[in-house]
Amino acid sequence: MKSMGTPSRSDDAIASYSSKGPTLIDHIAKPDLVGPGNYVIAPLFGSGQTPTLYPSNVVAVSYYKNSGTSGVSPDYFKLSGTSIAAPMVSGAAALLIEKDPTLTPDTVKARLMKTATKNFPASTVACDSTTNTCYTSYYDMFTVGAGYLDVWAALNNSDVLPAGSNANSPVTRYDAPTNTVLVVKGTNIVWGDSGIWGTNVVWGTNVVWGTNVVWGTNVVWGTSTMAGFNVVWGTNIVWGSSLPFSEALAVQGEN
Repeated sequence: MKSMGTPSRSDDAIASYSSKGPTLIDHIAKPDLVGPGNYVIAPLFGSGQTPTLYPSNVVAVSYYKNSGTSGVSPDYFKLSGTSIAAPMVSGAAALLIEKDPTLTPDTVKARLMKTATKNFPASTVACDSTTNTCYTSYYDMFTVGAGYLDVWAALNNSDVLPAGSNANSPVTRYDAPTNTVLVVKGTNIVWGDSGIWGTNVVWGTNVVWGTNVVWGTNVVWGTSTMAGFNVVWGTNIVWGSSLPFSEALAVQGEN
């Protein structure tokens, strides 16, 4: 997610370069949830060429040190990508376990997903200043998963998975006759329960359309292109050539 440089979550938007699901081979639903990972100030390791190649991402010393020192920081740099969002979620998991060391990995995952914020716009548009290409992101299950990480809500949740159940991410299946993609409920998977861990509770009623139906004809990766759909479910599996994309987005970040 893009924090848009503000402390409020209300204006945050998904980054156009954020990876979408399902997984290519086994069609497991992903992502589980999303977290802030665009223009995040992170440690800068080594003396490589990254600051030179991406000067807009450098951090001024004055940003964090009130000592009259000017110039570019040798220690910090603005980074973007899922590798930057992942520490946000793992940090939240650490807080949950610190609060209650008896939690199982499945309960931690389920709590984070259930309590994730699910208030999203229908779509947002982001434009790559390098290529002048604009990308429309639609907030379906395979774009934002169960929602946007909410650490406070997760820490205040006390739900525990029923004995014998698991929080495995569900598998999806394409039904050609109806041209829809369905969620397949696996054995003992907690999302299949009708109680507190029901599918609509975790993914939200606006993310899962109808009874186990994830999307219909015109909701797959947005209405403007079927390229993403063909990559996963079609016969022409091609990454890159059918999806024009600037790799610099994932390095520089996105406004």
